[in-house]
Amino acid sequence: MMASLLLSRILGLVREIVMAKMFGAGDAVDAFTLAFMVPDFLFFAIAGGALSSAFIPVFSEYLHTKREREAWHIFSSVASIMSAVVLTFIVLAWIFAEPFTRLLSGGIDEQLVPLIVEMTKILLPAQFAFFIGGLMFGTLYARQAFAIPGLGPNVYNLGFIFGAIVLGGFFKLGIVGMAWGALGGALIGNLIIPIYVMRGLGSPFKISFDTKHPGVRKVFVLMAPVVLGLSLPGVYDMITRYFGSFYHEGVNSWLKYGNVLMQAPLGVFGQSLAIAVFPALAQFYAQERMDMYRSQLSSTIRTVLYLTLPVCALFVVGAEPVVAAIYQAGEFNHQDVLAVASILRILALGIWAWCLHPVLMRGFFAVQTTILPIVLGTTTTALFVILILVLRPALGYHALPTASSISAVLLVIAMMVAVQTKVGTLDVKGILTTGGKSLLASLVFAMVTYGILLSPIGRIEGRGKLLAVLLLFLISVPGAWIYYFITKAMGMPETGTISRAMERVSKKFRR
Repeated sequence: MMASLLLSRILGLVREIVMAKMFGAGDAVDAFTLAFMVPDFLFFAIAGGALSSAFIPVFSEYLHTKREREAWHIFSSVASIMSAVVLTFIVLAWIFAEPFTRLLSGGIDEQLVPLIVEMTKILLPAQFAFFIGGLMFGTLYARQAFAIPGLGPNVYNLGFIFGAIVLGGFFKLGIVGMAWGALGGALIGNLIIPIYVMRGLGSPFKISFDTKHPGVRKVFVLMAPVVLGLSLPGVYDMITRYFGSFYHEGVNSWLKYGNVLMQAPLGVFGQSLAIAVFPALAQFYAQERMDMYRSQLSSTIRTVLYLTLPVCALFVVGAEPVVAAIYQAGEFNHQDVLAVASILRILALGIWAWCLHPVLMRGFFAVQTTILPIVLGTTTTALFVILILVLRPALGYHALPTASSISAVLLVIAMMVAVQTKVGTLDVKGILTTGGKSLLASLVFAMVTYGILLSPIGRIEGRGKLLAVLLLFLISVPGAWIYYFITKAMGMPETGTISRAMERVSKKFRR
């Protein structure tokens, strides 16, 4: 799962590199960013993020207690009902795309409205693929099949890249080509491929609108708090785009590029581990093996801290070379690099918390508890907005990433305390020990990185992309090795996975 999402994040960065090179950070990218407001709002408003999370524990409960026929009946009913609901909302959003765009986009430039609405209408049908594809992926996760679901985001990103280069460049569609590419990637990766795979695995499906089955009702009961709360952290990005639209040209683009870099470790370490551990947690709960549940959740939390804290250090100290190495080319100039780097530094302070969030959220969902985490999320979302309003006069648009990082840290602390009221005490001592040792090693990583940036190569003025890539290599690779050896010397068990991987590679070379 980590490998597939790592590839997805790499392709996502390639997508952003292509966008930055072809369209820079001006009106076109601002419009493209705001074109996702209505589709994203639709996704959250009808519980897109919770559909598979509510479905997997219930499906697993029936599947792992020898009630497979009922498990597939639940899948058929939920898929049929949600297809009808989602298609209805998509049609309404398509018809009223312009007023919804004006409502959700804040201080939008009137000249951009037609372009934003055009791309919004192109992107809306992709939501059907995300909803129903997520449900199909849920059945695969419950059966411990992770490879095929990992293809979805990769194909989606390839659609973006194809749309930008081929449709946008060769066929002269401009930024609109990326929207068409995104739609194609979503349909292929999240709908066509899972349908083909599930048919090959013999997954039974029959159109059914059975709302009386207890399993079906349980799925929708678990989803209900998300529909009412509308508070998953993905909404943070929508709120950021809304407030970002009140600033000058390019700000929303800078926020988008910074957020994409922040999302890379979130996808590779946070979401992948959360997705992978979720079926196991649901199975332990269904089988009443709570000792195994607590052990697995604690171990996953420690792993996330071990992997993400050095990334935070790299992004805080080395933000400028990171941004330059990824984005600087074509229309994306040095001023854009400095602006995005300033945003990335702030966002980096909350990366570890954002990566822990999906793991803890799955911890709640696995024990079929949704109301408590949504209440916490709603409260923190309200705090996020308040922080933006309070900090804007002093920090300008930097108030948006600052409020995001503060809110993420507070949310995760609250969730750590709350989850233990539901599942019992986790290995708090082990988690704090891993966090403390990882933080100490990350500080050494940061000092080494800072020292390299003070060297002659680090202080070259106006360095091009090639030098930026070289500098990023020089600060990340030695720093990573230093981090590994320090944590290994401290006896951290999390280094065992890396050690075993290197031993396997070494054996292959010796052969």
